[in-house]
Amino acid sequence: MMGIEWLKPGVFFGSMIFALIGVAIFWICFVIIDKLTPYDLWAEIVEKRNTALAIVVGAMCIAIGLIVAAAVHG
Repeated sequence: MMGIEWLKPGVFFGSMIFALIGVAIFWICFVIIDKLTPYDLWAEIVEKRNTALAIVVGAMCIAIGLIVAAAVHG
């Protein structure tokens, strides 16, 4: 039984720091991939409503998230 271990300040703030690091790494990876593509991903998805590109970018985000989570978790 886990109990209230996660309420300890060290555990809670450690989790928050790792979450923020994970989100920052994810954001940096997304920006790098956006710069590597020949067009603006956000404009293509939102303004031109490119559904196929949105699916590909969504899959890419899930993959990056899994990699970052695995790296942070150890």
